[in-house]
Amino acid sequence: MQHAWAYAEGQWGWNLVELSSDLGRLDDPGPWMTVLPYSGPPILARFSSWSTQAPDWLVGWTEADWQGPGPSDWVSSLNRQEYIDAVQATREHIAAGTIYQANICRVLSAMLKPFQRNEIGPAVLLARILREHPAPFTAALHLPDRDFSIVSASPELFLCRHGSELRTGPIKGTAVDETQLLDKDRAENVMIVDLMRNDLSKVCRPGSVHVPKLLEVQSHPGLVHLVSEIAGEVRPEVNWAQIVDATFPPGSVTGAPKSSAVSVIGELEQASRDAYCGAVGRVNMDHAVLAVTIRTFWFVDGHICFGTGAGITWSSDPVGEWEETVLKASSLLRLVAQERISA
Repeated sequence: MQHAWAYAEGQWGWNLVELSSDLGRLDDPGPWMTVLPYSGPPILARFSSWSTQAPDWLVGWTEADWQGPGPSDWVSSLNRQEYIDAVQATREHIAAGTIYQANICRVLSAMLKPFQRNEIGPAVLLARILREHPAPFTAALHLPDRDFSIVSASPELFLCRHGSELRTGPIKGTAVDETQLLDKDRAENVMIVDLMRNDLSKVCRPGSVHVPKLLEVQSHPGLVHLVSEIAGEVRPEVNWAQIVDATFPPGSVTGAPKSSAVSVIGELEQASRDAYCGAVGRVNMDHAVLAVTIRTFWFVDGHICFGTGAGITWSSDPVGEWEETVLKASSLLRLVAQERISA
């Protein structure tokens, strides 16, 4: 028998009692395990049990042997030359004044062999991430009746809410180490900070939106990021549907101006982002932590998928942007191919 389960903020959830796609339910008591796909309707799951300890049946799955696809099994929606061409096309849009920046992504997918197509895969992958690739916003949701599973090692905060305070923490700028971060990375980050300030201002009290952190360097497994933080005070009459409408999809994975960047993305990307570049986490009325679904796997229709992308500005080097997408994917693709959890 398969079970639905979730993981967020260091806790395991099980005993599913309700599923919904109505964002209005986020204003009701939860917690709601929430997935906001970039493409497709919201997925809201309410579990009656949450604990820092997983149930015994789930522990058994996380400790099982499971070997996912190897490096040569993955197919990219854009190959190297196609991605380079998409970067150049984005630069042409920037030169024409359509946009200032856009995040161009590709989706990697691999067909799972029959013995890999079960609930053990997501559980093992989550356990490997927790042990070997720790991320500040690790989260997962497994819904067997929906043929949907997502396992995220996200380093990026989309929205954090505590009472009336609402924060976001966009990442723009990625390199192997701090010395390799470019002026382009810093400029790109500031563009997205301005965009997110505008998004938060739609739902926050006038004058409350501010930037507590700008261009902070954060270290993660195998790379560093530039991270900023924007915060504001939510107006009391604002509900969750309005917050999502004002801020989604995340500015760091779209671009500026957001509406024009989304149009360029639709023109140049060759695959649906699905769950990638959306959001995942828990919402319990005025307390919430939602991460951007980057560094994220999702299982659907007998496949495992993974997205990777880069922010493009006028000063982008197309080959360098391709290499950034490879860097972001490499360690996690190795992780999924392992036969068992390292001792």
